[in-house]
Amino acid sequence: MPKQNKLISDFYELKASQLMDKRVWDLPIIAEKEDIHHVLSILGARNHIWVVNNKEDKELVGVITEHDVLSILAPKHLPSYVFGMPDIRSIQHGTVKTAEDVMAHKIISCNPDEKIIDALMRMVKYKLRRLPVIDDKKLVGELTLHQLIRKYYGATQYHPMVEDEEG
Repeated sequence: MPKQNKLISDFYELKASQLMDKRVWDLPIIAEKEDIHHVLSILGARNHIWVVNNKEDKELVGVITEHDVLSILAPKHLPSYVFGMPDIRSIQHGTVKTAEDVMAHKIISCNPDEKIIDALMRMVKYKLRRLPVIDDKKLVGELTLHQLIRKYYGATQYHPMVEDEEG
């Protein structure tokens, strides 16, 4: 088996806890009752925010992305006829006041003991670039595509790939 195949198969077998960002204090986290302006101040520097019930328990209840905020910042001009239920969440109309008002409630996550291959397959299936790592409902870290790329690339630097047996 060529070394690069062994390297990738070993990488896949690693656990999320081995590669995740464990610096929870440095993750973009906000309590669900925080003011929408605080949400915007964080999203000015980050592209997502994990929403927790409160900062002490860190029970993950939602996520806010830049895309979520785009829909509440854009002006709402509803025609006189509207098919279905319009999204009336808006800063303009005062219908969004807290993180809870804009967050996505359905969260795709992984657990610390999960293999990287399973986390990657979930990221592919749901077209995600990041997964919160949850242990007993508590946010304990995050796994991002950037981290996975850096860790894999770093491993290839320490274990130079060789050409196939034919080369």
